Amino acid sequence: MDVYEAVTSRRAVRKFTDRTIPKEVLERVLFAATWAPSGSNLQPWNTYVVTGSPLAELKKRAGKRVAARDPWDEREYEMYPAELKSPYRERRSRFGHERYSALGIKDGDWEASQRAASANWDCFGAPAALFCYINRDLGLPQWADLGMYLQTIMLLLRGEGLHSCTQMAWSVYRKTVAEILSPPEGLILFCGMSIGYEDITECFTRTGRAPLNETVTFVDTPPQQLAQTARDDLLLGV
Repeated sequence: MDVYEAVTSRRAVRKFTDRTIPKEVLERVLFAATWAPSGSNLQPWNTYVVTGSPLAELKKRAGKRVAARDPWDEREYEMYPAELKSPYRERRSRFGHERYSALGIKDGDWEASQRAASANWDCFGAPAALFCYINRDLGLPQWADLGMYLQTIMLLLRGEGLHSCTQMAWSVYRKTVAEILSPPEGLILFCGMSIGYEDITECFTRTGRAPLNETVTFVDTPPQQLAQTARDDLLLGV
């Protein structure tokens, strides 16, 4: 699989088979991902990969909290601004509509939406999960480094025929995650990531992307400047 195919085929998969992932595959991916860029080579990621009985126990504990309607853990970072402005507000709304419509859930059906969201804490059936932490003393640029690191992992997973789904949702059950992982003091759970082989029987709608001219501006030499440069070069004998 070339890099373009890896990028365009990567998506958030929300239903996996229980097919076991060989440990050497996960090790190969995580080793290669250490070459992801980070400012001054800080490598601010602290990563835990969970499989087998520890993952089963985590899913069980999270499931109990969901069933008991246990209050979420207080957030350690703001997932989205309270007042999300345009065009981000519309993009988020469009995503929610497309996501839940594919599941047959109507707009405004809060209970059904919550039931669908609860699949996060079963890792959508995935046999492996990754949890990425960052030291709370680090700054915004280091959080950006986490994004580059996680994207690198996701693309490498595609190269192994695997899919993934990053989940900031785990941040609201961070205490349950910590019960299993026992991370050192001073770390913040940024996100989880479900990893596995896609269940191809699951129906889905691929979320679209904004037109390139909405998010990218090419700054080129104006045509008239090109013409003037050509004339100047001609006069100078260049």
